[in-house]
Amino acid sequence: MPSGLVALALGGFGIGLTEFLIAGLLPQVASSFAVSEAAAGWLISGYALSVAVGAIALTAATARLPRKAVLVGLVALFVVGNLLSAVAPSYPVMLLGRIVAALCHGSFFGIGSLVARSLVAPEKKSRAVAVMFAGLTLANVLGVPFGALVGERWGWRAAFWAVTVIGVLALAGIAALVPDGAGETRSPTMTVTVTGQSGPAPTDGLRAQFRAFRSWQVWLTLTATALSYGGMFGAFSYIAYTFTEVGGFSPTDVAWLLMVYGVGLVVGNLVGGRAADHDRDRALVLALLGLAITLAVFGLLAANATASVVLLFLMGLFGFASVPGMITRVTDFAHGAALAASANVSASNIGNALGAWLGGLAITAGLGYTAPLYVGAGIVLISVIVMAVAARRAKSPPQHAEHCM
Repeated sequence: MPSGLVALALGGFGIGLTEFLIAGLLPQVASSFAVSEAAAGWLISGYALSVAVGAIALTAATARLPRKAVLVGLVALFVVGNLLSAVAPSYPVMLLGRIVAALCHGSFFGIGSLVARSLVAPEKKSRAVAVMFAGLTLANVLGVPFGALVGERWGWRAAFWAVTVIGVLALAGIAALVPDGAGETRSPTMTVTVTGQSGPAPTDGLRAQFRAFRSWQVWLTLTATALSYGGMFGAFSYIAYTFTEVGGFSPTDVAWLLMVYGVGLVVGNLVGGRAADHDRDRALVLALLGLAITLAVFGLLAANATASVVLLFLMGLFGFASVPGMITRVTDFAHGAALAASANVSASNIGNALGAWLGGLAITAGLGYTAPLYVGAGIVLISVIVMAVAARRAKSPPQHAEHCM
């Protein structure tokens, strides 16, 4: 494993911790700043919205800069944001710190995925992306309990100081271990091959970055990403209610149940990366179909405690098995455009918001706490159809498979 990949994974771990640990610290933060639970909740929702905006804005703004330098700058922004949160004298400053830290999130994973795949042989590109995202999935497992443990023992500020230190280590690692020129776009006179088709590699200019969105395959992949995330996180957003109100678990069980889900994410990420390197489109369709079936069966068996735990693990496994393949797919058809890779992160966050909204509507309509699982299954099933169409179009002649204008 190239040492640069380890540095990227450490950066992903730190960014993931920042995203997830706040959930275990909200009561302390709300009490510290004397704000309501709803106001404290903006530390989560404001972060998510900033991820979606920053992924596009920062990637576009840095389109002509060397990708290693951009990654170093993004991690530096992450460090500043968490430092602001750690020392925040008031709630507005705390919220500002969260927003600043979130701005780097999407661009880091978008640009970082291009750098990661450039560090290995072409036949291992999805596995390289999976290694980078392993930091994020580990953070999902450890984030909430880490925040709760550190916060309980040393106070919520200590958790943000710890993440700031991780960010500094990641920054130093990327600066020292990622080779200069890693992930750079090739000359416009060269070509890149996508599933047997060749096309001109774009320059680093912003216009060339946007030109990547002329491809139907890019839009189909972004749509499939948004729908798959929307289905999974739409169900996951209300999973605590499903367990306590339907499955008979106590509220204290929710923490370890979430860790089961996180372990599924870690396994799915690594398995999905390897499968995508073997037969990407087939692996993606199967992963999405597996997620749709898992969510539907989960809805049927939610009252069974043992089945619920197994299905929660499978939900995480199938849910993240598609992530490495989706990222390499969208960047392949975008011919290495970093903006397309970052747009994939934005699409996932938009899907998260859509899924959570639809799941909440189902509960409000009186359909019960298993309703988000069925809603999620339906959303992911649409994603399966979109991905199947994309795979079929990819086998068509290039003039039909590649461009929409």
